[in-house]
Amino acid sequence: MRLHRNLCFAVIDGILEVFNDAKYADKVIQSLLKRDKRWGSRDRGFIAETTYDIVRWKRLYAEIAEVKAPFSRVDAWRLFAVWATLRGIKLPDWKYFENTPTRKIKGRFDEACKTRKLRESIPDWIDELGVKELGKITWTKELAKQNEQAEVILRVNTLKTTKEALQKALLSEDIESLEIKGYPDALKLVKRHNVFRTEVFKKGWFEVQDASSQLVAAFLEVRPGMKVVDTCAGAGGKTLQLSALMQNKGSLIAMDIYESKLKKLKIRAKRNGVHNIDLRLIESTKPIKKLKEKADRLLIDAPCSGLGVLRRNPDTKWKLQPDFFENIKKIQQQLLQDYSKILKPGGKMVYATCSVLPSENQDQIAAFLASEKGQAFRFVKDNSILAHQSGYDGFYMALLEKFIL
Repeated sequence: MRLHRNLCFAVIDGILEVFNDAKYADKVIQSLLKRDKRWGSRDRGFIAETTYDIVRWKRLYAEIAEVKAPFSRVDAWRLFAVWATLRGIKLPDWKYFENTPTRKIKGRFDEACKTRKLRESIPDWIDELGVKELGKITWTKELAKQNEQAEVILRVNTLKTTKEALQKALLSEDIESLEIKGYPDALKLVKRHNVFRTEVFKKGWFEVQDASSQLVAAFLEVRPGMKVVDTCAGAGGKTLQLSALMQNKGSLIAMDIYESKLKKLKIRAKRNGVHNIDLRLIESTKPIKKLKEKADRLLIDAPCSGLGVLRRNPDTKWKLQPDFFENIKKIQQQLLQDYSKILKPGGKMVYATCSVLPSENQDQIAAFLASEKGQAFRFVKDNSILAHQSGYDGFYMALLEKFIL
């Protein structure tokens, strides 16, 4: 591989913004890719994947390069040199790479890989937490999988097309996809592509959504004509899937505390041909009170640590702090306490997270069921998904049913 200055400059700028300015990696990369319209798909892919790689392996590379955050521009080039050397890429004769100790880099890599927290590039406190909650063997396997690049998974929008028709249409644009056993509406791309530029995406034939995430909506057991509430809808990936499962029939209320996310959902819903969604911004407790015991189905896709989706958001592990982790667990339990009021007797609700830690998942369900409000519910089933076992994102989902008194 030959390195090009303008592409490398973009990567350097990107990692400095992520590490020093605490910006989100996906947003930084989106901005970087707009710099030069002449860049082709290969150039754009290099910038995105290299930036993500260096973000993912920050601790390991910093250990090898002997640099510490906050990083100077010289430090960033040293991190880049480590990335390139470990991939067997010949460093060009640029001033940024003068006196790069190639042999020492490989030796330091071998030495660092003897220690899990360095080998898997994870903060001490998260590593300790993972071992405590999942055990050393399981956590080690999960960390390794979470450091692999995530595949591109699509969810077929059954309101507009079929899996077979979408595959055929994608193939006409030279994009090959495969079905995934056990995931009825999922397609996996054979090679990475910018699918957002395809005609079928513009037509609303699919959404990009990991296979594990696609299991959540189905877990809720919705049917056409029901009144369904998605309490933490965000930009609406699961909301759109719920609408498809409801065949656009019934009432689907999408709630969130962020107006900007609901605006994105409105745009996505129009593209998807979804017209049974009612968007509601939560600015007080009024929306919850008005819906008391009105919903047949309730989804609480709770905010969480995100430790099940590090493959897609590697910068999460550098932004996450112990106090945030403790606070988010309190919020998760509060959501269960508050939103469970929406469900009518005989109704069902799903609590879900994209975390692999029991303290955010099974423990939260146990605490809720043991509480006063939880006494009105019975546990039906749950599904705890680990990335190293499934091959897809780490997720948790629990189905509860409210007793008919």
